[in-house]
Amino acid sequence: MKKLKRRLTLPAVIAIGIGGMLGSGIFVLPGIAAAKTGPSLWLAYLLAGLCVLPAALSKSELASAMPTSGGTYIYIERAFGPILGTIAGLGLWLSLLLKSSFALVGFGAYLLVLADIPLKLTSLGFLGLIMALNIFGVKKVGDVQIGVVSLSLLGLLTLVIFGIPNVEPANMRPFLTHGNEGLLATAAFVFVSYAGVTKVAAIAEEIKNPGRNLPLAMMLVLVVIAVVYTLVSFTLVGNIPVEQLHHDLRPIYTLASHLAGHWGGLAAAVLGVITLMSMANSGVLAASRFPFAMSRDRLVPILFSKVNPRFLTPVSAIIATCFLMALAITFLDVERIAKLASAFKVMMFMAVNACVIILRETAVQWYTPPYRSPFYPWMQIFGIVSGMVLLVLLGATGLLGALVISLIGGSIYFFYGRLKAQRSGVLKKYGHRPALFLLYRRSWKKQIGEGIPKPSAEATKSSNLDGSLAEEAGVVVPLFGKERSAEMLAEMGAALSMGQKVQVVHLKEVPDQTDLEALLEESPTITSLNRRITAMAKERKVDVDFDAVVTHELVDTIYQISRQTHCRWLVSGWEGRARTRLLVRNPIGWLVTHLDSNFALFKDNGVRYIRRILIALRPHRNDPRLIEAASRIAAFYEAELTLLRVAGNDANSDEIREIKLESKELLKASSVPVKLIVKASRQPIDTVVKMATEYDLLITGTPGKENWLDVLFGTHQDRFSHEAPCSVLRLTIN
Repeated sequence: MKKLKRRLTLPAVIAIGIGGMLGSGIFVLPGIAAAKTGPSLWLAYLLAGLCVLPAALSKSELASAMPTSGGTYIYIERAFGPILGTIAGLGLWLSLLLKSSFALVGFGAYLLVLADIPLKLTSLGFLGLIMALNIFGVKKVGDVQIGVVSLSLLGLLTLVIFGIPNVEPANMRPFLTHGNEGLLATAAFVFVSYAGVTKVAAIAEEIKNPGRNLPLAMMLVLVVIAVVYTLVSFTLVGNIPVEQLHHDLRPIYTLASHLAGHWGGLAAAVLGVITLMSMANSGVLAASRFPFAMSRDRLVPILFSKVNPRFLTPVSAIIATCFLMALAITFLDVERIAKLASAFKVMMFMAVNACVIILRETAVQWYTPPYRSPFYPWMQIFGIVSGMVLLVLLGATGLLGALVISLIGGSIYFFYGRLKAQRSGVLKKYGHRPALFLLYRRSWKKQIGEGIPKPSAEATKSSNLDGSLAEEAGVVVPLFGKERSAEMLAEMGAALSMGQKVQVVHLKEVPDQTDLEALLEESPTITSLNRRITAMAKERKVDVDFDAVVTHELVDTIYQISRQTHCRWLVSGWEGRARTRLLVRNPIGWLVTHLDSNFALFKDNGVRYIRRILIALRPHRNDPRLIEAASRIAAFYEAELTLLRVAGNDANSDEIREIKLESKELLKASSVPVKLIVKASRQPIDTVVKMATEYDLLITGTPGKENWLDVLFGTHQDRFSHEAPCSVLRLTIN
């Protein structure tokens, strides 16, 4: 299948983004919106821009991590799964093409100033011209947009320069004709005016150097458009009484005629015609990429993903988009379309903010955006909360329209996409029961062996770069590429193996759109790791097998490897956190709670020689299997082993004696001599950390259960691993 070519430069991307917003949002909507709030119209535009800011920052981050056609659809599908991806793709497609249809209706209104011609027929004729331009190539679209946008900005700036000095104070009173609620409702109504941010992300696959150009273009577009909207709308209501704007579909023409007479009005009409054509043009470009991306994911028929071999554009997707636009121009009501488009845009922007939270908190290996949103997660939380407020203010019409689109999208997925979908979302793989109950009610009730899709053994082996995995291994050590010392981690696995084979696997997770076959070549990194692991195994005289796997589903692959090797232990590198939130957790947290095997998390603090080992256990937590595992490690390293029990500072002599008796009974599980230390302390963690300064390795068990604040805000952190000066090994015994 042919791919789209990266040919759009930063100026072209900015022009397409501005062209996508600099249209009906300011050339048509102000008249209708002014009736809802009065002279405060400019403030409504500014508030809408502020509410868009979190989504723009989130989109910048997501787009730099996933620079592929489809934009918001891709992000939602990857985070939430194909069912919400289908709904999002359909809704975004319809909202963009409806907004573009609205632009063509406005185009007709401005054209009527210049010539007495049939409105709808003319709009349909120019729609055909736009369709042809998009089919012949995206580069031509970018070239056209740069000139059109420059002309539009110059014209609007001229109106502002000459209009602001003529603002009549009387026109600015009363400032809020419908109170604060009317102002906020108007901000929700004009929200769709900022949809060009989505359009820029939707063409990410065709942008040169997307890691830099895409975030930069989004921010520049948003700032420029917010300033233009605010200044132009202020100039408009300051010069034209609100009563004259209520049903005006060509307010820029009205303003220009007021300031510069007949010829100024004609110039504004020409500017409106050109700008609205530009907006519809870029709208078709972006909207057609949603069915294109959905088709590549097998959620809609594959016809829409076909790229013309001559023009390198998705012809079927462009034709389908223009056909629906023609129906909208012919049959639909303008104001209702704007409200429906705004409602769905608000919902999608809320989902985009949620995507960033899900992908960051789960720490998906392939999610490495060059650009990261500032003020995380507060910026995203603000975007979600403000979106909820705007949705309520839009009223029942917007919510009902969004519900209908959701039902249609869900039906398309159920009857077509469900049978062909090739992956599940990140939330399904790493979600807690609250999230799974909301989105995947059946799956969360299933046991681990049944509830997640598992790659076949053949699929796993086909991704293997270095032979086949061991059929039997006592320990599996997954390497994710961020380990401080892969040899030390493999050595720790060998210490737990009880003489059985250790299977070390280097895992590389790549986005779903990356072809695994293209990566089935041994890289210098893999060759180096193989050499180093082999040297460690030879020196320690242990049985270690090294392999490398490339996968789309990291956690599922680890699970499959653990099942295939029948391992007793899975040993992983660790940064000291296994953060948990109400809806999501990272892969480490998921594996700890789902794997049948025992789990060891090793935080390597750079200690190479392990001669003294400290076990820190809470009083009355007496698991002999943990002592057995620790003694095995001590025997492997020929190290001294000490058990530390820290009682409360108010513990009396009888309680101390009971702890000592329990501990001595527990230490019978050890295969090596163990020294026992019992201390009373008001700060048990500080005591353990201070004691750890005399040791090379600190071994702990699984910490106590998190409280609701930990779960809700993800504040939980293993303080032993964070503060201990030596390396830390946390053991979870299943």
